[in-house]
Amino acid sequence: MHKCYEAGPQEAGQRLDRYLAEQEPEISRSYLQKLIREGCVLVDGKPVKAGMKLSPGTQITLSLPEAKEPEILPEDLPLEILYEDEDVILVNKPKGMVVHPSAGHYTGTLVNALLFHCRGKLSGINGVLRPGIVHRIDKDTTGVLIACKNDRAHNALAEQLKEHTITRRYRAVVCGNLKEDEGTVDAPIGRHPIERKKMAVVRTGGKQAVTHYRVLERFGSCTYVECRLETGRTHQIRVHMASIGHPLLGDEVYGRGKNPFHLEGQTLHAMVLGFIHPSTGEYMEFEAPLPEYFKRLLDQLRREAAGKGR
Repeated sequence: MHKCYEAGPQEAGQRLDRYLAEQEPEISRSYLQKLIREGCVLVDGKPVKAGMKLSPGTQITLSLPEAKEPEILPEDLPLEILYEDEDVILVNKPKGMVVHPSAGHYTGTLVNALLFHCRGKLSGINGVLRPGIVHRIDKDTTGVLIACKNDRAHNALAEQLKEHTITRRYRAVVCGNLKEDEGTVDAPIGRHPIERKKMAVVRTGGKQAVTHYRVLERFGSCTYVECRLETGRTHQIRVHMASIGHPLLGDEVYGRGKNPFHLEGQTLHAMVLGFIHPSTGEYMEFEAPLPEYFKRLLDQLRREAAGKGR
């Protein structure tokens, strides 16, 4: 596959490898550098080095090797199962576990664990890399996630997601003290215009995104909130809360950089998931308890807030 680009005035002086990483956010910068070394990237028809500085009008051609779909193998990994039947399985995903295989993560994912537990009986609509996966949560987000064991169930759940009828309530700790006790962020989300691996609230080209939030507890420097998703865009809660000046505590991508509690990623937990069962037609709702790190953090914040109030 060949892709062609032309550097604009805003890219003047930018390194070639950085420019390509912004144009192709799904490809790692290290892999792009490898392609440059191997002559798979031409600038004005000639091979160059990764650190070459671009000029306006520079013509760049990227030749991507034909992708070979890796074999995703079942793995006997621990699963905390909240519910399971012939159609669906709901699990409490731990922190640090990637949901489905992708570049650099072909083992140790939730999909590897589900393939082993379900003996391969997962829906195939999303292809071999994401069998059974209807929706996903980020690696460092914990909580309830549903997977489907057949295509009929998958189609039914996908339609509910499309119609915004699935209940999804999250718990989060955000930086700062929210002014209101509750509110709604209704702002479209799309790719960040400069940092292409990030999402952002955008004026044009984004998808509708709506997050409702309410305060559960205030600690002065932080606020414990519940967020209810009306839509389900990539990084939605993280982007929306950061956009109103209250990024999630520990968020290394959208946060403020300071992490006094030594957290591993954002403090976000998918607490409740509710849906209409694809076979029975009944509404079902499941709750994943807060993980231990989250409970310890809340206890610490309560102690600190109480100490300041004396």
